[in-house]
Amino acid sequence: MSEGDTAAGLSADEIIDVVDEQDRVVGQVRRAEAYARGLRHRAAFVLVRDGEGRIFVHRRTAHKLVFPSLYDLFVGGVLGAGESYDEAALREAEEELGVSGLPQPEPLFRFLYEEGAHTWWSAVYQVRCDLPVSPQPSEVAWHGFLTEEELAERLEQWPWVPDGLEAYRRLRAGA
Repeated sequence: MSEGDTAAGLSADEIIDVVDEQDRVVGQVRRAEAYARGLRHRAAFVLVRDGEGRIFVHRRTAHKLVFPSLYDLFVGGVLGAGESYDEAALREAEEELGVSGLPQPEPLFRFLYEEGAHTWWSAVYQVRCDLPVSPQPSEVAWHGFLTEEELAERLEQWPWVPDGLEAYRRLRAGA
């Protein structure tokens, strides 16, 4: 998941919804304030597979606000104020992959991610992308499509974003 700043997506100054333990909106703040104060908000994670079933994996850029330079199994990001999970999943997937005309990602499950000062309700999706991808250089330092076997090897070798690992663990467990 890409929980940091995006060039085409939400900036640190944009307004996001703050939510409670039941994912109900309880206020709105600037994104930077939500991060600084550890306020719970919403994020969409999208697992992307190509026509061969390989999973899109990328390394986040070093300037990301959250989890810089770590590898991620998902594209996605923070929801804007009033934005639905479904809207954000499609917007973020198209932005980060650098495509348009992607099918609406399929919702899989939601979970509350909480680790230290990081807390967000996370909606997990999947989508098939048969389009040639051109990821945003501001978001993605490296990318590739990996088979399940290649991914299993890399999970032990590379440093991964913890929220994405949690989402993937839940997905594999049949969340």
